[in-house]
Amino acid sequence: MTDDQTNTSSTDFAPAQDTKTPQPEQNGPADVLRDGNIKATIWKNERENGPSYNTTFARTWQDESGAFRDSHSFSGTELLRVSELARGAYARTNELRHEHMQQPDKVRDLEEESLRAPDLESFKAKRAELTQELTGRSPAPSRRKV
Repeated sequence: MTDDQTNTSSTDFAPAQDTKTPQPEQNGPADVLRDGNIKATIWKNERENGPSYNTTFARTWQDESGAFRDSHSFSGTELLRVSELARGAYARTNELRHEHMQQPDKVRDLEEESLRAPDLESFKAKRAELTQELTGRSPAPSRRKV
């Protein structure tokens, strides 16, 4: 049985209502929007002139062994849900771009540099220097062990 033939009735999946689930930015999606077993995954791509965002759509289904799989084809009745997720993804990518533009240039530059920073200690020193410059006080010592 192919994924297009798999029964995807609402009893196979936990109900979900157009919810946004923020994800960690590194090595994962910027956000995931869901409507039942259909999801829109927003991916952040760092560019020289700032981030860009791409969206992929998938329908989750369960195979005979119980493993969850993603399909990228949709039935006629699922297309309206996909279109509503596309509308939500469009709005969310605009929010993400707006959030990026609202950050002070120095903070944005530091974030972009952190993605390329080969040395964690030099990054921490620059972050502390910027924190002191922006707030007028030294940052609190980190409690996390790395």
